[in-house]
Amino acid sequence: FSQATTAPPKKKPDPVTSETVVIWGLRLWQVVGIFALFVLSIIITLCCIFKCRIPRTRKEIEARYAQRQAAKNYADKLDTVPPLNELTEIPG
Repeated sequence: FSQATTAPPKKKPDPVTSETVVIWGLRLWQVVGIFALFVLSIIITLCCIFKCRIPRTRKEIEARYAQRQAAKNYADKLDTVPPLNELTEIPG
């Protein structure tokens, strides 16, 4: 059987709330806010660097597709053009 002890019962830890001091004297809500701002700034920076843009309409999607096709056709035509020095040579 268990023996009764005279020691006081163990104290339960305080519940974690938004006002709980977590690190360096900052409260939990402050740490979460700082972390969220940090993550948001990284996302915004990456989107600006890599120009991540989501097309919004079908018209924009089709316009971008047509632009890519036109650029591809132009590049293919440039490959078939002979160098300039061959075009400007005067025979004889």
